[in-house]
This record gives sequence, structure tokens and C-alpha cells, in this order.
Amino acid sequence: MRQQRDTTRLTDVLLASGILSSIWYVVINAAVPSLWPEYSIVDQTVSELSAFGAPTRAVWIVAALPYTILFGLFGWGVLRTGTADRRRRTAGWLILACAVLNLWWPPMHAREVLAAGGGTMSDTLHLVWAGAITTMFIMIMVATAASLGSGLRLYTAFTVVVLALFGGMTTWLSPNVALDLPTPWIGVWERLNIGAFLLWVVVVAVALLNRGDIARTPLPEVGGRAISSRSRSPG
Repeated sequence: MRQQRDTTRLTDVLLASGILSSIWYVVINAAVPSLWPEYSIVDQTVSELSAFGAPTRAVWIVAALPYTILFGLFGWGVLRTGTADRRRRTAGWLILACAVLNLWWPPMHAREVLAAGGGTMSDTLHLVWAGAITTMFIMIMVATAASLGSGLRLYTAFTVVVLALFGGMTTWLSPNVALDLPTPWIGVWERLNIGAFLLWVVVVAVALLNRGDIARTPLPEVGGRAISSRSRSPG
């Protein structure tokens, strides 16, 4: 029984890391820009906080690391709940892969450098990373939602629509970044896009924490039946 409780407790802590990861990302997105008086949350992208030459580059890199670690731990938790569901195991592995990819995100150059033709392979890779991680986000959401109830599926579908809307608006304005032209509201659209995914992580983490019928790490069988490591009744 103690082993069962410890197993459940560990999985719950890992799932709660997803909630903490979203909270932490919101915190650093509010705190780090305040260290750069000329930076505009409304009209500049998040990536510019870690651009080459940005006064917030070092702070952002250090501050973003806990988010990546917490998000990876959440992936481990999702993986542990998916012992009987291949779709959820897939989502768990995708979250872990996404966390690993986030450990090193190729930085972009400042707008004025790009406009002067000073872009390098790092700027190209930055866009590749952005596309890859966005694609992985969608795959994570689809795989996770497919393993949960209809309510979560509808919420996931709504979130995907939100991501497409605000992601599209961000993409529409992004060419102006490299030209050092005005990008009104690009920071708002991008943050709403990111925020939609962060909120989705919180909702899914809470749903997994409250489900009594989720498969956990398998325990020894008794009488030909596997012992459930989740003791509370379905919510």
C-alpha cells in the first residue's frame, strides 16, 4: 500500500509541475521585460528578449530554464499516466522531446542588425525551431485530448483555433521584424497565442490529477489482475 501511495504521489507531483511551468512562464514574461525600459510588450516579440545584444538575454536564458525543466517533468507525469493508453504515452514523449528542444533555442539578432543584412544561420534556425515546437505543441494537444473525455476534446479544438488565429496574426506581422518596421500589437498576439497553450497545460494537468480512472505506473498483479495505483474514485 505504501508503494502504491508513493507511486501516486510522485505522479501527482510531476503532473502539478505542468501547472507550475505555466505560472512560471507568465511570471518571467512579466518580470524580464521590466529590465529593458525600451522594450514594448505590446509591439515586440518574446524572442527579442533573448536576441543577440539584448540587455535581457542572459536573464531570460537563466529565467526560462525552470520552465523547461518543469514542462519536462510534466511530460514524465503524462507518460506515467499512459501505461494503458498509447496516445497518452505518445503525448508524454512529445512533451519530453519538446522540453529537450527548448533547452537550446537558436537566438535571433536584433531588428536593426537584421535590417542591415546581418542575419546569420542562427536566425534561420530560430525560425525552424519555432515551427518545430509549434508543430509539436499541436501534436501534444491532439494526442492528449484523444485519450481524454469529450469535454477536453472540445476545449482542445477551441484552443487549436485560438492558436491558429493569434499565431496567424503574429506570422503576418513577423516579416516587419527583420525589416525593422513597426509591428503594432505583435507582442499581444504572440502572448495570447502562448497563453492559450499555457492555459491548456494547466487544464489538462488538473484533469489528469482529478481523474480516478487514469492508468498509473503498473504494479504487481494479484490473482491475474493488475493492482490500480490510483485509489480514489472517478471524478
